[in-house]
Amino acid sequence: MSKINLSKFFLLGCLYVSQYIPFAFFYQALPVFWRQHGMSLEAIGLLSLISLPWMLKFLWSPLIDRYSFTTLGHYRFWIICCQSFLTLTLVVCAFLDIQQNLVVILTCLFLMCFLAATQDIATDALAIGLLNRNERGLGNGVQSAGNYLGAILGGGGMLIALNRWGWTASLLTLALCVLLALIPVLRHKERKITRSTAKKPNFMALVNFCHRPGMGHWLLILILYMAATTMANTMFRPLLVDLGLSLADIGLLTGIVGFSASMLGALIAGVLITPLGRKRSLILFGILQAVAIATYILPAIGVKNLSILYLVCIAVQITMSMAYTIQFTIMMDKSELSTAATDYTLQTSILYFGGIIASILSGFITKVLGYTGLFAFCIFIGLVSVTVIARIFDDTQQVAPLTSSSSRSL
Repeated sequence: MSKINLSKFFLLGCLYVSQYIPFAFFYQALPVFWRQHGMSLEAIGLLSLISLPWMLKFLWSPLIDRYSFTTLGHYRFWIICCQSFLTLTLVVCAFLDIQQNLVVILTCLFLMCFLAATQDIATDALAIGLLNRNERGLGNGVQSAGNYLGAILGGGGMLIALNRWGWTASLLTLALCVLLALIPVLRHKERKITRSTAKKPNFMALVNFCHRPGMGHWLLILILYMAATTMANTMFRPLLVDLGLSLADIGLLTGIVGFSASMLGALIAGVLITPLGRKRSLILFGILQAVAIATYILPAIGVKNLSILYLVCIAVQITMSMAYTIQFTIMMDKSELSTAATDYTLQTSILYFGGIIASILSGFITKVLGYTGLFAFCIFIGLVSVTVIARIFDDTQQVAPLTSSSSRSL
C-alpha cells in the first residue's frame, strides 16, 4: 500500500475516533459518574434526549451538501468548524458544576451531540470523495475500527479518568483529544466538486435518492441484514444478568473485549471486501453472523463458564462488525459525490431506525419464546437475509462518478 493511501486512512481514523469519543462518553461513562454523585434518575434519563441529533441528522444533511462558506474545502470546512466548536463546548462544560448547572450542562451536551452528528455527516461525505472504489472496503474497516476505539476511550477510558481526575480535568483531556484530531484534517487538501447553481443539492435529494433504480431492494437489505444480530445482541446483556454475572464481568466482556473484537472484525472485513467483491462479502459475512448467533444458545441453556462466554462474545462481535463494514462500503457506492452527505446519511438513518425496531421486537419475542427461541428465530432471519441478497442484490448497479477538479492527494 502506498504512502498516500496510508495518509487517507490515518485521516479518516482520527476523524472517526474523535467524533465517537464524546458520543460514547455521553452514553457509557456519564450516567455512571452522575449516579455516583447523587444525580436523580430523572436527570440521567434526560440524557437519552441527547441522541436526537444522531437520529434526525438526515434532515439537515442536504444543507451540508449545499453550503460551504470558505476556501477550506467543502466538507473540510464543516469538519473544522464542528470539531473546533465541539472542543470549545467541552472546555466550557468542564468548568460547570454538575450539581448547580444541570440545565446548562444538558444544553451543552445536546450541542456537543449536534456538532458531533453534523461532523459525522461531513466526514462520511469527505470519505466518499476521498476513497476510490477499491479502497472503500479497507476505508470502512478503518472507519468502524475508529468508532469502536472511540467507544473504548470515551466509555471505559473516560470512566477511569473521571474516577481518578474528576470532572474538570477529564473533560479538558477529552477536549484536548478532539483538538489534536484536527491536525490531520488541517493538513488535508480536499478534492473540489464543481456544482452548477441549478444542480445544487436541496431537500428533494432525500426523495430522489429513494427513487433511483434498484434502491428499494437495497433499502430492504439495509434493514433486514442486521436485524438478526441486533435482536440477539440486545438480549445478550439481560441474559448475562440473568446468569448471575457481576457488572464488572459484564462491562469487561461486552465493553473492552467486545469492542476490541469488533475493531478486529472491521479490519478483517476491510481487507477481504475488495478481493471477495460486494455481493460475496454480503453473503459470506451474513452466513458467519448466523453461525455466530448460534453460539448464543450456549449461555441461553445455562452455560456460565467465563471462557466460553468470552469466545461467544468475540465471535458475535467480530462477525457483526464485518457485516456493518460491508454495509457501510456499499452505502458509499450508492452515494453520489454531489449529494454525498445526503445520500450516505439517509442510509445510516434508515439503518439506525431499523435497529431500533429490531431491538424493540427482541424483547417481545423473548417474552414469548424465551432466550433460546429468540436466538433460533434470529438464525432463521439471518439466513433469510442471505437468501434475499443472493436473489435481489445487484452488484453491477453503481452510481456514476462525478467529475471533479482537483487531486485526491493529502
